[in-house]
Amino acid sequence: MVSVGSGGPSTQKPRASSATKGRLRLFVVQALVLSLFVTLFARLWYLQVLGGPAYQAQAAEQSVRELVVQPARGLIVDDLGRPLVADRTSWVVSIDRTLLLKMSTRVRSTLLKRLARAVHVKARTIRSRTLLCGEPGSAVGTCWNGSPYQPVPVAEDVKQETAISIMERGEDFPSVLVDAQSVRSYPAPYGVNAAHLLGYLSPITSDELDAAKARHDTSLHGASVVGRAGLEKSYDRYLRGRPGYKRVAVDSMGRVLGDSGQVRARAGDTVVTSIDARVQAVVERQLAHTINIARGTFDKVTGRNYAADSGAVVVLDAQDGRVVAMAGSPTYDPQEWVGGISTRQLARLYSAKAHNPLLFRATQGQFAPGSTWKPIMTTGALDDDLSTSTRLDCSSGFQVGNRLFKNYESASYGYIGFDKALQISCDTFFYRVGYHFWQKYGSDTSDVHAEDPLVRTAKLFGFGRPTGIDIPGEASGRIADRTWKREYWKANKGYYCTIAKKGGYDYLHLFAREFCAEGYRYRAGDAVNFVIGQGDTLVTPLQSARAYAAFANGGTLYEPRVAKAVVAPDGRVVKRIPPARIGHVKVSQSSLDYVDQALLGTAKTGTTAWKFIGFPLDKVHIRSKTGSAEVHGKQSTSWVASYDKRYVVLMMVTQGGTGSGTSGPAVRKIWEALYGVHGSDVHPSKAALPDARPPSRLPVFARDGQILPPATAGTGGTR
Repeated sequence: MVSVGSGGPSTQKPRASSATKGRLRLFVVQALVLSLFVTLFARLWYLQVLGGPAYQAQAAEQSVRELVVQPARGLIVDDLGRPLVADRTSWVVSIDRTLLLKMSTRVRSTLLKRLARAVHVKARTIRSRTLLCGEPGSAVGTCWNGSPYQPVPVAEDVKQETAISIMERGEDFPSVLVDAQSVRSYPAPYGVNAAHLLGYLSPITSDELDAAKARHDTSLHGASVVGRAGLEKSYDRYLRGRPGYKRVAVDSMGRVLGDSGQVRARAGDTVVTSIDARVQAVVERQLAHTINIARGTFDKVTGRNYAADSGAVVVLDAQDGRVVAMAGSPTYDPQEWVGGISTRQLARLYSAKAHNPLLFRATQGQFAPGSTWKPIMTTGALDDDLSTSTRLDCSSGFQVGNRLFKNYESASYGYIGFDKALQISCDTFFYRVGYHFWQKYGSDTSDVHAEDPLVRTAKLFGFGRPTGIDIPGEASGRIADRTWKREYWKANKGYYCTIAKKGGYDYLHLFAREFCAEGYRYRAGDAVNFVIGQGDTLVTPLQSARAYAAFANGGTLYEPRVAKAVVAPDGRVVKRIPPARIGHVKVSQSSLDYVDQALLGTAKTGTTAWKFIGFPLDKVHIRSKTGSAEVHGKQSTSWVASYDKRYVVLMMVTQGGTGSGTSGPAVRKIWEALYGVHGSDVHPSKAALPDARPPSRLPVFARDGQILPPATAGTGGTR
């Protein structure tokens, strides 16, 4: 009994404890579930209510792409507003990389082959253009260095019917876009080329793009083209304008659903130049004609026709240094660069066999000046101890040491003054001038610091340094004075001493032995060569033209300028580019006046007289100087430098023969065009420039987009 009674209570206590634990577990589970729901609802509330706008914006960003809208590049016009460089519409075929990469390899290959057949571009070329620079297989020059989300141009200047066909067959060309874009065109008024002046464009490089990003320049992007030469390079930041941006909505497959906003591109500014298209056309035709005539002319010295392998013409406004016309030969077609240039075309432009067409002889070519150097030397001599009454023998030859320096064709004119020596271009007269100053100041051949008034004068006229013209790549020329000769010897001594050690008695070994031992010495022969523009002294045609402008304007040196102003698309003048006066030639006015008067007689009785017969010299007062520079191993370089109080006209033809014989007729034709000369009369109404003077005002930019000459200025434009 006791055991039963006592066992009952002992079995009831565990049942109560188990029920309590069960209810506790249920409560805990319910609490956990409730907390999970609370957390879930709190998170949903946060995402949808509190953080909703931010996440919505992020989602929108993922479905919107920003595309660059290339601006129309600014125009380049001449002094009367005639377009030298403009823009035209080009159909461009591009590929959306995002969609292309989502295709299978087989579908992608089929698409590229189909597109290649349509646009007549090799499939592998299209593929290489779609690769980002830096990707495996990419090649510099063909890879895409723009945004990976920007459509990649793979074919430009596509025929309109081809472009329309691709657009109409969208199902056959998925990911292919067709767009009309603005590219460079060259209207060529009066048939002008002016390639070296205008320059060309090419795509921006990765390094240039990185540099632009580093300086926060938003006007450049991966699809930009930039100026590489001429005015296109010098004024690129004005011409290129400001790109726009178009935001397009896309679906998950990258297909464009529509526009979601756009920032309009700003067209580039117009560059107004001092170039006159009519004068430029005359200059280019005369240079080409002169070279063709020279190539058909027999050279008695070498026993073959003149090679006439290059040339240049410069026409300056002598009163302010502006370039009226400037041409070089050989030249190239700037249209070759539009839409990309082929490897074969580029090789020809850099080819020595084609005489390097990219080299602008007017500013980058460096040549011995020949007798056109003598007027500069005359001012130096007159400002020292020689005078206008000095008389020296114009003999057939002049002995210096063991060498006889001959006059041209061994002519002899007796004792004459500087004026006659300039007019007939007597070499032996100037040999004596150079020898006189060498004896006076520099007979110590090893004295590198010896005074030399002739060298000093050449530097005063700006030779030996760039003129500062506003187109890039200008050469500095070279004044072969004592300092230069010593530096040249130091730089080349090792080479020639090595040759000298090999022995031999031919010209090369004899020269090498002499150069190795005493190549630093400035001898009398160097001095007499220097004074007639021979030897190692080199100048550019532009440097010479600028020096003659100083004779015309009384001694002022200008930095030549091609651009006159930058004008915005709405006609507002953004920037005026005034003449840049850099100083006055520090020689006496009396010396300048004397040389000016002496050169006035060259066209009347001197070396150019036979080419100016019948020209109205009493109305157009032309001063001139000829030159025939001798170059070792080559034919003579022809020079004619001429000027009046308004213009400078200079022509140079390498391996072209004598100055007046080769270049004289063309120089006369240019003067006739400048002043409207017909026969023995001057007709300003027929002159290439209105009233035979460069316009002092800018063209008129009318509100309707027209560009009018300054003479027709009316209302509604900006001067």
